[in-house]
Amino acid sequence: MPSFDVTIEVDKVELKNAIDQSNKEISNRFDFKGSDARIELSDDETLSIFADDEFKMDQVYDLMISKMAKRKIDVRSLAKQKLEKISGDKLKQSVAVLSGIDKELAKKIVRTVKDQKLKAQGSIQGDVVRFSGSKRDILQSVISLLKTEITELPLQYKNFRD
Repeated sequence: MPSFDVTIEVDKVELKNAIDQSNKEISNRFDFKGSDARIELSDDETLSIFADDEFKMDQVYDLMISKMAKRKIDVRSLAKQKLEKISGDKLKQSVAVLSGIDKELAKKIVRTVKDQKLKAQGSIQGDVVRFSGSKRDILQSVISLLKTEITELPLQYKNFRD
């Protein structure tokens, strides 16, 4: 029985390369001379952006977004969090990198397919939603439906099996 998985993933190697390129450009740019602007990637896939003020914070974020876009990382997989003050005038902003599908989105994906009465069964398996159907054409129509209906997040379609 043909099946495929729906998930959200970010290529970790490309993400690290984009962060490294951003930090290199920040260290070379004239408008960042003497400032403590940088981007750090923690082990739990959370980005921390450090800057002196909000204007520089926005510039660092825009620079990072442009580097990620050049490396084909979908910026919809980033979730900005609250801006916080750290020692002195410095600012820190955490940016979560989405990976996996949470329960609410998984339910929405399965409900979307069921509402269209496609003959495909969706099952939630942790942070992945697996669809199976009797024919490949049905699964391809599920993929095209999800691409048009769910545009707020970058879904990937993996493990397509016959």
